[in-house]
Amino acid sequence: MDTILECHGLTKFYGSGVCALNQINLNVGRGRIVGLLGPNGSGKSTFMKLANGLLTPSLGDLSIAGFPVGPDTKEAVSYLPERTYLNDWMKVRDLIAFFRDFYTNFNEAKAYDMLSRLNINPNDRLKTMSKGTKEKVQLVLVMARKAQLYLLDEPIGGVDPAARDYILNTILGNYNENATIIISTHLITDIEQVLEDVIFISRGEIIMVSSVDQIREEKGMSVDALFREVFRC
Repeated sequence: MDTILECHGLTKFYGSGVCALNQINLNVGRGRIVGLLGPNGSGKSTFMKLANGLLTPSLGDLSIAGFPVGPDTKEAVSYLPERTYLNDWMKVRDLIAFFRDFYTNFNEAKAYDMLSRLNINPNDRLKTMSKGTKEKVQLVLVMARKAQLYLLDEPIGGVDPAARDYILNTILGNYNENATIIISTHLITDIEQVLEDVIFISRGEIIMVSSVDQIREEKGMSVDALFREVFRC
């Protein structure tokens, strides 16, 4: 397997002594769509932030495309945080210009095409938009980069069910097929159809790594059904 993300003994403590991740060992291949699945508070967002370099490990190591997470991996990773971080006073057009200037792998034409497909006016300011539309704008900015690894933290968590198909179609229709997407979520039913592999995480520990096909063949159930059984939802 050609690996895009690898970690050994990855551990993260927060200042209060809380262990958010405990001895994570993981290899994620290239060209895969992976679900990082677990209940709220299981360590999903912490893992995403470590992979993007927003946090540093307390113990262990984490590499992307063969490089330790840091300046050498910034171009390789495109990250969608759980919460919107964009400034409300900015127009969408201004944000696109900012990303174009900041990231050499940002495709401006692709960003405008996605906005058009989502019926978002690039001249609108964020402060005039609903929470769901703001999250769509943020997703456009992330997916318009030609990255090797896309880290999407709860990309459908803040939008209504009717908008979730738009979000998933935007993700699937606008990424490099040689790249890998890791989608962190607890909304399994909505994304199971697009996943190839899953990682179950609970209380900061990986409890299962499997392909979706393997779950269906060996367990005789859907990923959502297995998730509910494992976590007693």
